[in-house]
Amino acid sequence: MLQSAICFHISCQLIDKHIYDLALLKYKKLPNKIAIVTGVSRLKGIGRAICCELASRGFDIFFTYWLTYDKQMPWGVSEDEPEEILKEILELGVRCEKIELDLSNRKAIKTLFDAVKSKFGNPLILVNNATYSTETTIDSLTESELDKHYAINLKATTLLCLEFIKQFGFYKNGRIINLSSGQSLGQMPNEIAYAITKGAIETLTCTLSQEIAAKGITINAVNPGPNDTGWMDKDVRNKLINQFPMKRIGNPKDTAKLIGFLVSEDAEWITGQIIHSEGGFIR
Repeated sequence: MLQSAICFHISCQLIDKHIYDLALLKYKKLPNKIAIVTGVSRLKGIGRAICCELASRGFDIFFTYWLTYDKQMPWGVSEDEPEEILKEILELGVRCEKIELDLSNRKAIKTLFDAVKSKFGNPLILVNNATYSTETTIDSLTESELDKHYAINLKATTLLCLEFIKQFGFYKNGRIINLSSGQSLGQMPNEIAYAITKGAIETLTCTLSQEIAAKGITINAVNPGPNDTGWMDKDVRNKLINQFPMKRIGNPKDTAKLIGFLVSEDAEWITGQIIHSEGGFIR
């Protein structure tokens, strides 16, 4: 009887240890470092700088772009810029894929995540960089233009965050980075639709942060401040530089380096924050 009891006890211990080891293996399994970055069309853009920074840190990159929008803007874009960006990222020794996608399309979110999962697997990082911005004043703002701003700046960003959270298959190191524009710091004359839709990103970021922390996901928003991404002419630069105490204008690398830190394991305790990376810009 005693011998049987001892054998039973040992068997139970072995079974418990086996179950524990399986669970430990599941939770210790490290995911591929996969990052989604939206709004990466232009060589001078913040999106490209973010992709290159993350790639230099070993992340595989899947980025979206939408040339139709940039072609309508004063800065413009050439057809081959997304392909040049892709090649540049590949040269950093990681995998890279891209997809042209109108994020205002109701099927866009599913299309994106299905493509990422098919090509790479489950993403660990989401950077919501895509934006829509046109001049909208009290006299010129229309319902249609307001809807366009809402569709990209707030609706798409929100749905991308939610889908990322739902599909997150790991237990730690998940990161969401939203791009804001410092709307809480001051007025943005002649940009009513942009200001109110991007301003809501800060509220979204704070609202989601506590609930998703238990899932091992942090979420933060980054405001790059006035950034020389190709839209500034000489007169604008000369005016703005006097508002920067460091006597230089912000550039995409400034934003990318901050985001590179925020997606790192060293930033695991930072969440729900709106980080203004403006070099002391004086409004």
